[in-house]
Amino acid sequence: MFDQVALNKLILLYVFDTMDVPLQENVLLDMTMDNDWIPYMDCKEALGALLRSGFVANMSARANTPRYTITSDGRECLNHFYHSIPTSLREEIAENIKNNRISYRKKQDYFSDYYKNADGTYTVLLRIETATFPLMELKLNIQSRHTAKWIFKNWSDKAPQIYEFIHEQLVE
Repeated sequence: MFDQVALNKLILLYVFDTMDVPLQENVLLDMTMDNDWIPYMDCKEALGALLRSGFVANMSARANTPRYTITSDGRECLNHFYHSIPTSLREEIAENIKNNRISYRKKQDYFSDYYKNADGTYTVLLRIETATFPLMELKLNIQSRHTAKWIFKNWSDKAPQIYEFIHEQLVE
């Protein structure tokens, strides 16, 4: 049987493999902590070890928001030790990812923020990101905090439709 440190690394490799998209560290940490798969500090240590060993790599061109993914060496390692992860835990992880894949993607692909300007208006920053580059970025000047907050809160649900609309209007 594996020790807990090795098991944590395998769990992370399994999460990366099952998600099949690069993940930001905060999304990975939330996922593993919220489900009690790996404690915060243990997850940070395991991720660092996987990066150093080359089993996980940063796929993002943006230094401030790295996105990590499993490498071919990481997949090979996971294939060799797959059965060291308890079946019940593998099933729980797979089911959780199946049910929450879209929300995990929204957390990292759709960014929003707002701040108050010197003149009393608000700027709302909205962004759609991919693993390698920003797909779209909007800055809106809004008159009221209430409206800025509403846009901020609703961006992740409306981002795909807004992007599609803008794209269609510009391409026509």
